[in-house]
Amino acid sequence: MSLLLAAPASAAGGDTLVTNGSPTGPFSQNKQNEPAMAIDAHAPNVVVAGSNDEIDMEACNAGDPTRCPFTAGVGVSGFYYSTDSGKSWTQPMYTGWTARNCQGPAPCAAAIGTIGTIPGYYESGLVADGDPALAFGPRLGPSGFSWSNGSRLYYANLTSNFPGKKTFNGFEAIAVSRTDNVPVARRGSKPTWMPPVIVSMQSSTTFSDKEQVWADNASSSPFFGNVYICWASFRGQEKSPNASPAPMLVAVSSDGGSTWTQRLVSPAANNRNVNPMDGCTVRTDSKGNAYVFGVAKSGGNPPFEFMSMSSNGGRTWSAQTPVVGPVNQPGLFDPVLGRPTIDGIAGARSDLAPAPSVDIANGAPDGSGATDRIVMSYVSGTINAQHVYFAESTDRGATWSNPRPIETGSKDHGYYSAPAISPNGTDVYVVYNAFTTPYRNDTSSSRALVGVFVHASVGTSGTGAFTELNRSVEGDPRASSQNNLVGEFLGDYVYSAATRTYGTGVWNDTRNGADCPAIDAWRMSLRVGPALSRPAPQQACDSTFGNSDIYAFSTAP
Repeated sequence: MSLLLAAPASAAGGDTLVTNGSPTGPFSQNKQNEPAMAIDAHAPNVVVAGSNDEIDMEACNAGDPTRCPFTAGVGVSGFYYSTDSGKSWTQPMYTGWTARNCQGPAPCAAAIGTIGTIPGYYESGLVADGDPALAFGPRLGPSGFSWSNGSRLYYANLTSNFPGKKTFNGFEAIAVSRTDNVPVARRGSKPTWMPPVIVSMQSSTTFSDKEQVWADNASSSPFFGNVYICWASFRGQEKSPNASPAPMLVAVSSDGGSTWTQRLVSPAANNRNVNPMDGCTVRTDSKGNAYVFGVAKSGGNPPFEFMSMSSNGGRTWSAQTPVVGPVNQPGLFDPVLGRPTIDGIAGARSDLAPAPSVDIANGAPDGSGATDRIVMSYVSGTINAQHVYFAESTDRGATWSNPRPIETGSKDHGYYSAPAISPNGTDVYVVYNAFTTPYRNDTSSSRALVGVFVHASVGTSGTGAFTELNRSVEGDPRASSQNNLVGEFLGDYVYSAATRTYGTGVWNDTRNGADCPAIDAWRMSLRVGPALSRPAPQQACDSTFGNSDIYAFSTAP
């Protein structure tokens, strides 16, 4: 059923608003974060993106105006589409369980209606809970996988049971949605999406989290068409004392995502000496080797970036091995959030700043010109010196270059980063979020967040110096917010992708949001006392408070 299509948004020669279907207010309908993206190697002008998108949530004014909850049953996995290599974007609308019409003052009564997120979850007894990850692969035909059959898009995300349903065991699972007709899906055609498939094997205490998906998209690979999803499997609700151990798992599908086989990659342990891999990335090279990366520590040593490899299509995986590091969480612990932050008190959590983002020059779509160079970026440092680091390997991860800082601004305090390398290995791109103000010990001083996109050419001696191609307009991250209002919120990652002719990236952006002094004062009071009365955002704040967006930049002409 085709309902509504947001108009494309573009900015010639600059960055572009991706989440153009969302309103500028009220909170939390204006809240988007944690962007991911993918390019169709078979049709490289086609780019898709995802984010945590609360466009369908109730307004704070619905019921108690000081509370801005996640409306029960409403999904947050946003989907966006570009046909011009990421220079302009559309956000399709479908039907599903929605609360976007709950504007108050009456308590919200969600119902079936227009949604701006991926469809099919309500009908399957599920809720699409965000943490988006996207990948294109070949379609499966009578003679196997082939680009001549067309392309299949995989959209992995977290999922929970719809209220009153028991579709799976546990708290959160990993699910994947698929479509073989993205051009029609972008026009709001719900039937083009297949019903979501539960990937993770769940017990009654399982909280699956922080997943990433990849499809083996080089036809030179003996495992061409395989799909891999990695994630952390918490044994209990993620933030509870029972959340550990949390092993790293990988599921593999060889039939286009209909069925999955789950494998253990890292051990199920979590203590002062051993932390299993978290914040994973999964990729394949032109020979079909699959790689999983994550940040972990072992044997009482400092955290490192770890790697595990499979040379048989994901049936078995090597022991996790430290490859780059040591790395360090560059944020300070916030006792109210229970998490580290880089920009200041009540700031945006930075748990996965040191987690590795990785890409491989695998020669997609056919393996031609592949160098199989592996590139990695991450953020590490101290509270006064957070750097965006870059490292690379040319021998399938056996040895690595020394990590080097690559941020281009003298005041850039790195937050999240992601690299991309062209399939033929000639060009490397990195996108990163950074704060350009130092750590704030108060909530009243202004803060600044930027998104930066850089490029380097690859020569015989390796990847050269990085040059800045785009720096976003600054925004104040205090304009962003958790739904419980106690701190900012920008999610856990950014993303980039590349073809042989261009690179593109997406990041978290707060340029269109307004800081709220009443929220600032309340947040500070929670930390120093006495606690002030909880503000009602729609009465105490500018209408654009909470308006965090996703922006993109593309080097395509």
